[in-house]
Amino acid sequence: MKIHFIGIGGIGLSALAKFLANDGHKISGSDIKQTEITNDLATNFDAKITIPHHADAVEGVERVIYSAAVRPNNPEYQRAKELGIELLSRKESLKSILGEKEVYAVGGAHGKSTTSAMLASLIPHSNALIGAISKAFGSNVRNYPNNKVVFEADESDESFLNANPYLAIVTNVEPEHMEYYEYDEERFYNAYRNFLNLAQVRVINAEDTFLASLELESIKLYPSKDISNIEFVLVNGEPHTRFTLLDLGSFEVFGFGNHIALDAALAILAALELGENIEDIRTNLLNYKGIKKRFDIVQNQENCVVIDDYGHHPTEIKVTMESLQAYKGLRTFNQLNVIWQPHKYSRTMDNLQGFVECFEGADELVILPIWSAGELEVDIDLKGAFSRYKLLMADSVTKEDGVVKVIKDGHTIREYHEGLVTAFGAGDITYQIRGEV
Repeated sequence: MKIHFIGIGGIGLSALAKFLANDGHKISGSDIKQTEITNDLATNFDAKITIPHHADAVEGVERVIYSAAVRPNNPEYQRAKELGIELLSRKESLKSILGEKEVYAVGGAHGKSTTSAMLASLIPHSNALIGAISKAFGSNVRNYPNNKVVFEADESDESFLNANPYLAIVTNVEPEHMEYYEYDEERFYNAYRNFLNLAQVRVINAEDTFLASLELESIKLYPSKDISNIEFVLVNGEPHTRFTLLDLGSFEVFGFGNHIALDAALAILAALELGENIEDIRTNLLNYKGIKKRFDIVQNQENCVVIDDYGHHPTEIKVTMESLQAYKGLRTFNQLNVIWQPHKYSRTMDNLQGFVECFEGADELVILPIWSAGELEVDIDLKGAFSRYKLLMADSVTKEDGVVKVIKDGHTIREYHEGLVTAFGAGDITYQIRGEV
């Protein structure tokens, strides 16, 4: 089929486009700006990319799949409707894309990208559709000529209910994306309950309050007693976690933190249930190299390490801050300087107290303007809320010749050229901290 994607530059929709291209479909797509992702699709997947959106882009296609950010007034959406072309949201398209596959779906509030990428390493000849770039295979997609798919399942719009899971892993459950659920917690928790009910095999973190309350036959991980001997070590200056799981022996995995051991343990138990050999699992776990934008070391010098992290919720940032403190100690750095680009006005307001508390341990905190993600601007007094910190309010950051520069009103107001510098956020901070904008 000829399939067009509106919003193809997004990490989720681009994964579906690549997956379908590898299945033999002819793909095209559009977005508001050219990015690394759109360049990759044009170069490596022969996709015709239209920047920005234009009605003509849907001429001659048989199906249009659009991202959740696309509104009915989008010119391509309107033109496709006029022409009678099949229009599917990303959520709706999953039924046809995954319907005939044996899907190993990973859901949860936090850690699902990491756990998905780990599981893909443990089942080495599986297809993979992940909401992040796995460094092991340099993409958010991996293809093999079989029907096994590791899939990162998204709860933000209940699309995980269309994932056709044979096996479901849930890392944890915490109310998020509540604007979608109309702030109805019962509806939110029911979505997870229904997701798990769809699966024949379930692997859960049984110390999560909600997951522990479910009366579903599951493989249950109790992290506080099933995972032991956790140790953080440096391998060639990079973070690794060693741990013992049940009576299965010792494992080593890229990354720092108890949460890394938890994610790995869930992936290990799932791989065992899917018939993988324990010694192969132990070896293949070493092939996991982390994922882009999660504790992503973008500069590793003896005197200065710069890390990019996608954390945009207080829970995620808090556990990463704990990992950063351990890393700072092992590298014997004196300073931990943190740059934060808040993501969405709604999330910032809903979790403001959590954000205020989660940066504990930062020697200096730089706060950038809120990344709106299409939301209307709301006035939030971040300077007042974060007054407990040594605080810099800035417009942007960049990196030049190994030095991170903090910019306000067109002037550099701070330079970081030593210690540990970490940037948090899900907006364009990932490009700023790499010096790419």
